[in-house]
This record gives sequence, structure tokens and C-alpha cells, in this order.
Amino acid sequence: MTSRTTSPWPDDDVILYDGVCVFCSRWVRFVAVCDVERRFRFTAIQSGYGTRLAQAFGINPDDPDTNAVVHGGEVFFKSDAALTVLSNLPGWGWVRVLYAVPKPLRDAVYSLVARNRYRIFGKYEECFVPDAGMRARVIE
Repeated sequence: MTSRTTSPWPDDDVILYDGVCVFCSRWVRFVAVCDVERRFRFTAIQSGYGTRLAQAFGINPDDPDTNAVVHGGEVFFKSDAALTVLSNLPGWGWVRVLYAVPKPLRDAVYSLVARNRYRIFGKYEECFVPDAGMRARVIE
């Protein structure tokens, strides 16, 4: 999966993530805290909106192997998604240098973590419930 133009998708700056994955949920909380401009919004792949988004992007909602982010009319997957989000957070622009690492290598590391995320970090029985401050940024 690479980035591709998503002009039919009406929303921008949306992060699609696995809501039962402990690591993924912590990632979303990290982004929410660092994103002082409140640019990014979030949707769990297990939500109705998240499932539709995943299907539109060719991600199996029952067995997601990547997160995704819609940014600037494009969808980014795997390491590109993470770097796109990080590089748009205040103080994190320096991560753009990681684009110099060959994409196959970046994505191999990403895939290794993604395949083992439940074993390494754990899994929630249900999607995590965001606090009131983050709730307005969640799309269900």
C-alpha cells in the first residue's frame, strides 16, 4: 500500500486506527495531546465510520494490518502514515528526515510491529473510550 489520492473522501486529517490495540490507542492519545491545534480527528476501525473508511482504502476491518491517515486529499499507510502525522505535530517536523530511510525498510519494521502488536502491547476487549476532551475529535 502506498499513498493515493482520495478526492471522493469528504474528510481530511482523519487517523484510522485499531481501537482494540493498546499500542494503537496509546498512539492516538499521544497525537491528541501533541496536536495543540486540534488538526487531527480519529476513528477506530471498529466504528461504523472507521469500517467504511477502511473498506474504501482496501483495509480488512476484521484484520487490519495498518493504520491510515487522510491528509491533504491523500491516504497514507504504514510508515508513511506515522511519519505524516508526526511531521505535522508541533516540534516533530524533524521526523521528515526519516523519509530518507528506504520505504521498504521502514514498512518492514512497521509490519513487524503491526503483526505482533497484540502479543507485545496487549489488546482491549472493547475499543478504548476517550476522555471528554478528546471525544469531540472522534468520528464514529
